[in-house]
Amino acid sequence: MRLIPLLSCLCLLCAFASSRLAAADNVDVSALLVSASKEPGPSDPRLKPYEATLRRILRFESFKLLGQGRTSISTPGKGDVSIGAGHSLLLEAEAGGGGEHVQVAWRQGGRTLMRTGLVLRPGVPAVLGGPGTGQGGDVYAVIVIAR
Repeated sequence: MRLIPLLSCLCLLCAFASSRLAAADNVDVSALLVSASKEPGPSDPRLKPYEATLRRILRFESFKLLGQGRTSISTPGKGDVSIGAGHSLLLEAEAGGGGEHVQVAWRQGGRTLMRTGLVLRPGVPAVLGGPGTGQGGDVYAVIVIAR
């Protein structure tokens, strides 16, 4: 009869430990800062894996990589990644099923350019269109990828 309470306690302990381990999962996030132009021409070859997605979402003709960074975030948790040219992303991963739910604050200097929520699936790029770069009609964009 002593075995039943002992097994019950052991099952509860295992359930608690597994939920704590699941809550401590990490997500690796890469982010690329891109300049998008309406001018036809060659795109940066480093953006080749993302070029079709950039064209479909942004409807621009050519793209240049300006910077990139990566971070690892605990779920739930926060991370900050510098992506070049004074731009950074503050990422807050939330617990959730079916992909990584991430709140994104895109900042340049002390200014917040955009706040949005994304569901990141491993290897699938999410594209954020941003403000003008100050060079003609070019705009900034960010590619966010969970790994």
